[in-house]
Amino acid sequence: MLKSQKTSLLALVAGLVVLTPGTIWSQQAMTDKPATQRPPSAKGQERLQREVRHELVMLPYYGVFDNLAYKVEGNTITLMGQVTRPTLKSDAESAVKSIEGVETVNNQIEVLPVSPTDDRIRLATYRAIYGDAPLDRYALQAVPPIHIIVKNGHVTLTGVVANQMDKTTAVIKAKSVSGVFSVDDQLTIGA
Repeated sequence: MLKSQKTSLLALVAGLVVLTPGTIWSQQAMTDKPATQRPPSAKGQERLQREVRHELVMLPYYGVFDNLAYKVEGNTITLMGQVTRPTLKSDAESAVKSIEGVETVNNQIEVLPVSPTDDRIRLATYRAIYGDAPLDRYALQAVPPIHIIVKNGHVTLTGVVANQMDKTTAVIKAKSVSGVFSVDDQLTIGA
């Protein structure tokens, strides 16, 4: 009789040990509040920046007439810039939300107004810049590094060029386009 009592007691203890982790998991799964993530370390921040950049440049409709920028603050990503298509704004947000470790996305991307005049200026500025012999090498990249943002006849050039000569040439070419009211030079010189 003593042996059967021991067996019953062992079975009861084993059952409690097996049930306890499941019970804790169920209680956690049933809470409404999501588990808050710790802010990422310096390496985690670098990884997030690389992944956000990668996701944004891989967007299928991201092109030379769009400008996407971002800021990483802990687990929050702030998207900025200007795009010509409203779908690109939502695609950028969706792509960044899917990155592991991203808790919040603050989408401040501006959708540029639809304007046939701005469309004409975009194409003319593209031809003026990328059709010029010293700058045509930049056009060979999948997403050319000089971005042409046009809003109500005002042109903003963003991106990276190799040297001061290329930067000056791009600005002069953009200013020569008919219908352009002003050119804001935000080009940076890099490698």
